[in-house]
Amino acid sequence: MVTPPGDTMTGMRVVIAEDSVLLRVGVTRLLADEGIETVAAVEDGSGLLDAVLEHRPDLAIVDVRMPPTFTDEGLRAALGARERVPGLPVLVLSQYVEERYAVELLAAGTGGVGYLLKERVADVAEFVDAVRRVAGGGTSIDQEVIAQLMARGRRNPVDALTPREREVLGLMAQGLSNAAIARSLTVSDGAVEKHVGNIFAKLNLEPSSDEHRRVRAVLTFLERA
Repeated sequence: MVTPPGDTMTGMRVVIAEDSVLLRVGVTRLLADEGIETVAAVEDGSGLLDAVLEHRPDLAIVDVRMPPTFTDEGLRAALGARERVPGLPVLVLSQYVEERYAVELLAAGTGGVGYLLKERVADVAEFVDAVRRVAGGGTSIDQEVIAQLMARGRRNPVDALTPREREVLGLMAQGLSNAAIARSLTVSDGAVEKHVGNIFAKLNLEPSSDEHRRVRAVLTFLERA
């Protein structure tokens, strides 16, 4: 699932967006040892956009989760940067396999994209190869991401829910409010809100002006049943 890299690039310039100072410094030094210049290292999505517009780098290396909410700010900023600078190669780093983010990044169907788990950075040769491959217009997708995406294609999204999340979704299907679900399961309202948020994320239900996510989640549950 990895395309052949383009010609080896010399004088490559990258922008790094990562909220962890240690990882920013570590990746910068690692790249420098390979003759790759880091022209900017920032800690949030807005910094990434500013740096990309200012430096027009050969590659942006971006963490998925960054301030302020540590959900998908990095990915949103990366997608925004690609809109502002068409064709900008982006290599996303993630602590865990987050399927919906990988799918969204790859949805455009263009080259110059990568999605790697952060643990791969420890394998210097593999990481540098991914950097050069993506900067050259190719793709580099973590094997674990590929395995999960392939499995996802063979299952109903509801199967990805935990037993407790399926229980909450079942009560949602019965028309119960979050407060009523909390009373039924003898848990806090906050715990139910967290479960509901996880359900929306795992079912890939983004906020929409014309569809109610709660209804769509229930419909997915009923289709599975």
